Amino acid sequence: MTNDRPNNDLHGETVVRYWLEKAQEALESAKSEYKAGRLSFAVNRIYYACFYAVSAVLRERGKKFKKHKGVRSALHRDMVKNGVIEERWGRFYDDVFESRQRGDYQPIVSFESEQVEEYIRQADGFLKEMEKLLIQSAD
Repeated sequence: MTNDRPNNDLHGETVVRYWLEKAQEALESAKSEYKAGRLSFAVNRIYYACFYAVSAVLRERGKKFKKHKGVRSALHRDMVKNGVIEERWGRFYDDVFESRQRGDYQPIVSFESEQVEEYIRQADGFLKEMEKLLIQSAD
């Protein structure tokens, strides 16, 4: 992890907006993949939507990470354990992290349509939660 305070520089704000836009794009891509029946790809995009959204919040707080595990750890350390977000969001992030790992790296993995549809619904809520944190930080 690196710490880039202060976080109010133009470049930092640009990066935060960039990650948030990528999160929205990834979620829209997940919905398209789901509709096309490509469930493993949908799970990948769902995870990345959440990853980008968390990265935006962490970047806004002056933190950036080189590895996915670093982002995951920071989510739990800085947001879940401190009560900034509900524990269910940490569990959801863990679920999609592990599902994406399975779908991308293990052979012969399939996902149920209902499971992926639920992930999409939860990812939408997760992104809204991350956006709320960014709005609160701006106040």
